[in-house]
Amino acid sequence: MSKGNRLFPVFLKLENLRLTMIGGGAVATEKLNAVVANSPATNIKIIAPWFCDEVKALAAPHSNIILIEKPYSIDDLENTDVLIVAVNDRVLSEEVRKDATAKHILANVADKPDLCDFYLGSIVQKGDIKIAISTNGKSPTLAKRLREFFTDVLPDELDDLAGNLNTLRNSLKADFNEKVEKMNALTKKLLE
Repeated sequence: MSKGNRLFPVFLKLENLRLTMIGGGAVATEKLNAVVANSPATNIKIIAPWFCDEVKALAAPHSNIILIEKPYSIDDLENTDVLIVAVNDRVLSEEVRKDATAKHILANVADKPDLCDFYLGSIVQKGDIKIAISTNGKSPTLAKRLREFFTDVLPDELDDLAGNLNTLRNSLKADFNEKVEKMNALTKKLLE
């Protein structure tokens, strides 16, 4: 089996989960921006000894984001389904990661691929169409550039097309295999 990127892509309904973030600085700002942009109704608890102005500004309009100003402790992981560690401190990152593992909580540790259970991909979105880009933790900058490229190249009307195809799929009176064949035949023309 080839080495390559062996990550399994998943789109989480994050708004149905409880997210805890550790950190309140620039790294937390970047991660919080990503979550709010993609899943604005997610319940987020953010723990840090202090919060930069950007994190405060991002959290202010969202009643579902709670800022708790205090140092991290293992008790902060209670009622957590998913964890993002957004600190620029390797020792603290390793401690929080160890605690998360003991509690069977999936964790993303910013800029520490070896400590991550999952990565936050770069996202291209056109309405209901969402494409995640992963470089397997090797180059977030490349993922960002690819996101910019696909955002520019993919037409905004892609969302309308998805809606029309959904309407068509729902109107087909056939079994699953026949529906797949008909939808494949129709969408094959998009590549020609």
